[in-house]
Amino acid sequence: MTPEDLNARLIYRDALMLVLNKPAGIPVHRGPKGGDNLESHFEALRFGLPRSPSLAHRLDRDTSGCLVLGRHRKALEKLGKLFKRGEISKAYWAIVDGHPEGDSGLIDLPLGRLDATRGWWMKVDPLGLPSQSAWRVLGRGVTPEGRPIAWVELEPKTGRTHQLRVHSAAMGWPILGDLIYGATASALPLQLHARAITIPLYKNKDSITCRAPVPEHMRDSLTRCGWVEEPEPVFVMETQAPMEA
Repeated sequence: MTPEDLNARLIYRDALMLVLNKPAGIPVHRGPKGGDNLESHFEALRFGLPRSPSLAHRLDRDTSGCLVLGRHRKALEKLGKLFKRGEISKAYWAIVDGHPEGDSGLIDLPLGRLDATRGWWMKVDPLGLPSQSAWRVLGRGVTPEGRPIAWVELEPKTGRTHQLRVHSAAMGWPILGDLIYGATASALPLQLHARAITIPLYKNKDSITCRAPVPEHMRDSLTRCGWVEEPEPVFVMETQAPMEA
């Protein structure tokens, strides 16, 4: 990924944070096996500061969309507190395999580690950590093979690993392209996109809402579920934001 590629993916920038439209298929940080990762390219996002920005949270390797970076230590501390207190709201778009019953609801299922040999794989576990995900259907359709699919907006109320993927599978409509939790194999990449994030970063100012454009690998499935393309928000650079909230 070139510096130009990374800069083209900026959605928002101010004195405290950056919001990046993460591409699917690349991990956000270096794993135990090494390989390319997004964090290794953050030098291109310094914009005059002495150090590169750092991750304020994480997205799965195969998930695309809004990724928040803190530009320095104080910014990371503030963002970390907002994430920990659940004050940052996130909305994901997913294409799921099947048609959910009803149009909206709340999934309230605790999650725990699947087993010690499976790394971060998770499962529904009565003894696990409390986990909640709100959902609503935005559209329904079928694949070219005639399988029912749905376009669902998911809002995690908690931040467990793989939460939306495990919750969707537990409801009987796994996210299409999920090779870990999906009920059937799919040739499509994971159909999960961090569409929007809202951050109450500054006192006495409106919350900052960022939206990531629809990725190419989800456009066909979304169109089959009734999505109509509209002009996407442009990159915002807030140059006068205060350094301290």
